[in-house]
Amino acid sequence: MTGSAEDAHRTAGQLATLLIDASEEAIGVAGGHSGGIYLRSGTPGLLRLAVLAGLPGPLFRPWWRMHVDRPFPVADSYRLGVQVVLPNATETMRRYPQFAAGLPFQFGSLYVPVVGGGITYGVLTVLRPSAADAAELMHHRDRLVVLAEDLGAALLRLENGRGGPLVAWDGEPVCVRPPGTRPPAGRAGGFAWDPVTDVVTVDERLPALLGVPAEQFGPGVHALAQALAPADPSRVLAALRETAAGRPPPLPLYVRAEDEALRLVELWSPYAAPSPPGTPSGAHPVRGFVVDPGPGAAADAAADLLPDGILCLDRLGVIHYANPRAAQLLQRPRAELLGRSLWEGVPWLNQPTCEDHLRGALLSPDPVRFHVARPAVEGAVPPPEEEAGGTPYEGAWLDVCVFPGPDVLACTFRPANRVAEAAGLRPPAEPDETVPEEAPRAVSLAPLYRPIVLAIALTEAVTARQVAAVVMRELLPAFGGRRLAIYLLQDRHLYLAWENGFPKGFLAPFEGVGLDAHLPGVETLTSGRPLFFDSMQQLTEAYPGIPLDATRGARAFLPLIASGRPVGSCILGFDVPRTFSTEERAVLTALAGLIAHAMEKAQRYESEAALARGLQQALLPRRLSAHPQVDTAGRYLPGTQGMEVGGDWYDVVEAGDGLALVIGDVQGHGVSAAATMGQLRSAVRAFALGDRPPDEVLSGINHLLIDLDPGQFASCCYIRLDPVSGLARAANAGHPPPLLRHPDGHTDVVDLPGGVVLGVDPHARYPVTELLIEPGAVLALYTDGLVERPGVDIDEGITALRVALARAGASAARPGRRPLAGVADRLTAKARHTADRPDDIALLLATRRVAARNHRRGGSHPLHPPTPT
Repeated sequence: MTGSAEDAHRTAGQLATLLIDASEEAIGVAGGHSGGIYLRSGTPGLLRLAVLAGLPGPLFRPWWRMHVDRPFPVADSYRLGVQVVLPNATETMRRYPQFAAGLPFQFGSLYVPVVGGGITYGVLTVLRPSAADAAELMHHRDRLVVLAEDLGAALLRLENGRGGPLVAWDGEPVCVRPPGTRPPAGRAGGFAWDPVTDVVTVDERLPALLGVPAEQFGPGVHALAQALAPADPSRVLAALRETAAGRPPPLPLYVRAEDEALRLVELWSPYAAPSPPGTPSGAHPVRGFVVDPGPGAAADAAADLLPDGILCLDRLGVIHYANPRAAQLLQRPRAELLGRSLWEGVPWLNQPTCEDHLRGALLSPDPVRFHVARPAVEGAVPPPEEEAGGTPYEGAWLDVCVFPGPDVLACTFRPANRVAEAAGLRPPAEPDETVPEEAPRAVSLAPLYRPIVLAIALTEAVTARQVAAVVMRELLPAFGGRRLAIYLLQDRHLYLAWENGFPKGFLAPFEGVGLDAHLPGVETLTSGRPLFFDSMQQLTEAYPGIPLDATRGARAFLPLIASGRPVGSCILGFDVPRTFSTEERAVLTALAGLIAHAMEKAQRYESEAALARGLQQALLPRRLSAHPQVDTAGRYLPGTQGMEVGGDWYDVVEAGDGLALVIGDVQGHGVSAAATMGQLRSAVRAFALGDRPPDEVLSGINHLLIDLDPGQFASCCYIRLDPVSGLARAANAGHPPPLLRHPDGHTDVVDLPGGVVLGVDPHARYPVTELLIEPGAVLALYTDGLVERPGVDIDEGITALRVALARAGASAARPGRRPLAGVADRLTAKARHTADRPDDIALLLATRRVAARNHRRGGSHPLHPPTPT
């Protein structure tokens, strides 16, 4: 192994240890029952769950990855650098409805960003019992903040260490048992194994715990596996080798000793991250400890006699007790249940509906009860009460109760045939691609809350593209789909609005097809009926000659109809054949209605947005007034949220023998804001052409806005510049202060003592301030969209713009060149490449040329301080 690889492994091991220790300590200081750490990944904008303590990882797989722009508390904490405190389910639903719909349980949560040296590495989170309000959790939050600060400093040291790689996480989360369930020291023993030398070392407690002499652990891993699990050494041996290869098991192992007692074996590697190139296979040292759960024979014997099936799980979902009745009802031998996770021991429980109930039991303190359909198992003998006159056994419904505790979950099972029959339910068959249409179907693959999640997400989507992205993100994963196409109706033809997953060019022949075409995407809309095809064979039988892609999977064609009006059609594609249960068909049909309403709303929005954009473009200046001694440059960027257009404007107007530089911002967005902006801009031009003083200009448009009474207010900065002398007279009405870059590069924030925003107070006064603009200096006027971000103080944004102007304006006024436009482009470059702009942006730059002639004061001179008049 090379030195750099060794350093990388050492750093990876240190990272895993830091994160595990911090997550466990966080649960303790915040009074929680589970928690974890999200860390940045190698993919920009993507966080990954690095450590999950106190919860089974597979059960929370949908939350392993988190994009920083999602409306979730983890994303907000990371992106905005803020602490998020959600004391209960009510507050969670109010602030984060999508998150609450996905985990609709009674719990509170805290989220604290992990920052070191100005670098945000991730988010520390803890889930805990509900509280009445946020005030109850402030003490816990403060302790978490201290812990996150310490972790951030440690991660910074790790990243800056010799040979240390970028601190990031790109693998699956490490799942650890919560600190509260750690056994007493006297009931555990530890060991270590070096796979390179095959040397095993044990502490003094392990031989006594296992009841074997120390020398029996022998020279190699085979002897260790035999000592740990005499009844099943191969399983432990395989886990040891996987851990040595950098893939430790996600859950602890429960193994059975010769006396039938259960023991827990937890394995980990100090280098739990993926191996760097050049690392020998299976070279990671392995550490572990063994736990004897303690005497429980009397309790087990009593539970063995109960008429209900009983399972006992730890908080990672591993079964460590099952009575004979549970094995009988679940139709699994006890040996295949004990020591395995619930979804490994009982595979048919691995379905979203059951997972949702188990998540509820793990996250909230109340018992959970539900019914689950047990599929028929070939050759299984049903319990006596389920035999019915010799009829073939096809499965049954079970009544399941889960009782959560701080360390374990107790599950009871009992037959529920009568309850199921009363509800009209029928037990399912084993899933099979060849099951005929009339065969019993598996229960729905879509969680019951999925329509709620989709509906909430669609309320935030305003364009057709955003609607399609929500469907791709929220709908397809719930049903196992991989392909999506959305067609919208226009002039009795269907046009492709969005596609994902289909081969390049495959959908081109279907573009613009008429409503008389014999195609499933057309006929689902004209008939108003969804069409489901379990395989490509069914599709070709119904539509001979239809072009097919290379997959043999299923297809669903859904009509998009909103309030009786046809909008378009939606195609869902699956890579493998599958059946659609009655429940799934009903859910998909209902979801198609939600999508249709969202698409119709998006079409209305885009029509209004196009009108507003056209109006605004007509109102913004096509050409700025020019002067031989002054260069100007303006930029306008519409917001990408809401109506996309607003009331920001700028202008340069001839004012006597000078120039008026003006910038303003009308509150709000849409056609109304653009119209108000047009009226104010016209008024300002009229005042400026009359060469009125700046204070009179602002007072005049203030009265105009009050008389118009549009229910809006506006900010404005007005500067009258004499190009020859460089004297500028400025007035400000609640607008961000201008910036001035001096010829030597020093850049100031110009402090203008201004009045209130326009349209509020008819008696408002707007004092005038004088300043001197030297040749070669750059004056910058801007709206708050360029410097304001949610959760960040606007002063920080102004400071960042001031620094950027100092760097970008070096050649703004060189003779014979017009580089000011390039400066404007550089100052707005980051905003142009930001897909999520919550507000409009306007920027106006002005500079006096160095080569100016006939100015009243030859050469350059020091800037006079601003002087109020």
